[in-house]
Amino acid sequence: MRINQRQRFLAILAISGLGLLISDWFVFTPLTHLWQARSRKIAELRQEITQGASLLQREQFIRRRWEEMRTNTLPNNTSLAEQQMLKAVDTWSQESRVSITSITPQWKHDADDYMTLECRVDATGDMATLAQFLYAVEKGPMALKVVSAELSSHDTIGQQLSLALEVSGLILTPQTQ
Repeated sequence: MRINQRQRFLAILAISGLGLLISDWFVFTPLTHLWQARSRKIAELRQEITQGASLLQREQFIRRRWEEMRTNTLPNNTSLAEQQMLKAVDTWSQESRVSITSITPQWKHDADDYMTLECRVDATGDMATLAQFLYAVEKGPMALKVVSAELSSHDTIGQQLSLALEVSGLILTPQTQ
């Protein structure tokens, strides 16, 4: 009788161990993963709330900066935009005493809400005048981006330089309601 009780006890022990193992696989492990996923989601939501509060605090600055950038874009009329760009290049060249050899404008319709006017400007001068020209392009309030600039020398001592500059101007197209 004693052996039978031991076998029964071992069988109950094995079944309860198997039950614990199965409950770990199907109950505790999924609950642990669910708990960890919820903890990560709560942390992400707290971070988003912090970012949202930061944006709300900086709202006036961001709106003022956007309005400033929006008003400095080129006009939506293509001929006016080209004229404004050419006038700006002419002004910069006169201020810096750079000789402009060619200007090649090209329109790009990248998306529905904006266009870009890309101009290739070829200029000649010495290092100081070309540096002043580049500085004038960069410091101006117009919504321009220098895409590339390439310097090359025309003489052996590097006094006469040539600048090939690609400038991109932004034009915001109005959204239709």
